[in-house]
Amino acid sequence: MTNRRKFLKAAGLGMAAAAVPGLAKASVSQAVPAKGKFKFTLGVASYTLRKFSTEQALDMTLRCGVNRITFKSMHLPLDSGASTIKSTLALCKKKGITLYGAGVITMRTKEDADQAFAYAKAAGLDMIIGVPHPPVLEYVEKLVKENDIKLAIHNHGPGDDLYPSAESINDKIKNMDKRMGMCLDIGHTQRINRDPIQDLKDYYDRIFDIHIKDVFPTDDHPEGTTCIMGRGNIELVKFLKTVIDLGYSGTLALEYEADAEAPLPGMMESFGFVKGVLATM
Repeated sequence: MTNRRKFLKAAGLGMAAAAVPGLAKASVSQAVPAKGKFKFTLGVASYTLRKFSTEQALDMTLRCGVNRITFKSMHLPLDSGASTIKSTLALCKKKGITLYGAGVITMRTKEDADQAFAYAKAAGLDMIIGVPHPPVLEYVEKLVKENDIKLAIHNHGPGDDLYPSAESINDKIKNMDKRMGMCLDIGHTQRINRDPIQDLKDYYDRIFDIHIKDVFPTDDHPEGTTCIMGRGNIELVKFLKTVIDLGYSGTLALEYEADAEAPLPGMMESFGFVKGVLATM
């Protein structure tokens, strides 16, 4: 009972810190768990903020007490010229946010792949979160080697004929360059009736990025749809403990797909839940 009370108190404090604008803004450094205790950091996948401008997305990320982000193309278009990329990077630096990757980027053709890697290289990124179609997978591996940019293939669960699961990704890349890996989306993993914890353990060496979220079944979506973290079916406390036990040193990036027009409250509560759980570990 004591442990439960401690957890609920810590989770409540985490949610309060995320929900109070001044407090969240004043404690951005808390987005990075204390060095020496945890190796990973927290971040945002900008698809969460798809209805907002680039600057708004950065400001809303900071409101959550987080200072790492990956950009989807609506926040830094794939056809951006050098000046646009330079000004966007300058804006990130001014805000105190690290742009650590780009995606999800679909690559159907060699031309798509060339564009994606040129874009990432121009932005100084060392990772692309992508969905390369099988016919160009070997060509993408070639670009990974030439540019020394990692590729993290994203699983999309039910209805994804290419990469529904971490297992399906691993089957295609296991004999490829070690910089060919995956972005484990734990929500889509849960939706396809796989265990995110087991997949994290099984494919850990190839997991470069993790999209965190929670899902809950509804009448319209019996397989599950995005909800605030801590309110769904994913065993998040056990998942976070496994992340710690394995020594994961990448980013746990929130991809909150619900409430597209007003995602901030759900983002804040989700980060509050995560920070509260971590405070007990």
